[in-house]
Amino acid sequence: MTLVNESVQRVENRKKYCRFKKNGIRYIDYKDANFLLKFINEQGKLLPRRLTGTSLKFQRKVSQAVKKARHIGLLPYVTDSLK
Repeated sequence: MTLVNESVQRVENRKKYCRFKKNGIRYIDYKDANFLLKFINEQGKLLPRRLTGTSLKFQRKVSQAVKKARHIGLLPYVTDSLK
C-alpha cells in the first residue's frame, strides 16, 4: 500500500450515439412531455450534448421543442423537483 495517488482506471468508455439517428426519428414532438423530460435535469435545464450524446442537428430540435412546450405550459420553466 502506497501513499501516492494512483490513477483510477475507468472500467469502460461507452461510445455516445444520437438516439434520433439510431432510431430514425425525424420529428421531435413538442407535445410529448414525457419524452422531453429525458433531456431536462431536475432543475428544469436542458442537458448538454456531451451528456446525452445527441447530434448538433437534433439538439437544436430538442431545444426548440422544449421551448415550445414551456411556452404552452406542458413543461415548467424552473422547478425544485421535476423527476
